[in-house]
Amino acid sequence: MAGGVGNKGRFMGEINVVPLVDVMLVLLIIFMVAAPMMIQGMDVKLPATDSGALKQNDELLVLSLNREGKLLLDKEPVPLEGLAERIAAITAAKPGTKVYLRADKDVSYGLVVQVMAQTRKAGVADLGMVTEPGQEPAPAGLDKRP
Repeated sequence: MAGGVGNKGRFMGEINVVPLVDVMLVLLIIFMVAAPMMIQGMDVKLPATDSGALKQNDELLVLSLNREGKLLLDKEPVPLEGLAERIAAITAAKPGTKVYLRADKDVSYGLVVQVMAQTRKAGVADLGMVTEPGQEPAPAGLDKRP
């Protein structure tokens, strides 16, 4: 019989999807291995809490503040003095952008408050704080203060 002709003289109308599935699985594995290596930024030790995870469906603007006081707006270094203007320009171009602050746990409280004041000056009403998940959640209703 000629190539492509079935048992009774008909052409086979089926597509062999096994090679396609094999290629897709290999690509999936490659991207799963490569994705963690593509994350760039500065090393920030976040404080641990028992809060929930961030929702990733909204526009996010992340301020990162490391131990040395270096400030990044997403992945760009920015001075504290020009922070309010930069945030105001970004939020004006993309209304509904949520702003989150990733501050190293060893950063002085005064510097964190200054960054928060600059975001408030830019017109951001709700500033989210990014933390690491804690080891064990605290039981409900218990106050940890002495």
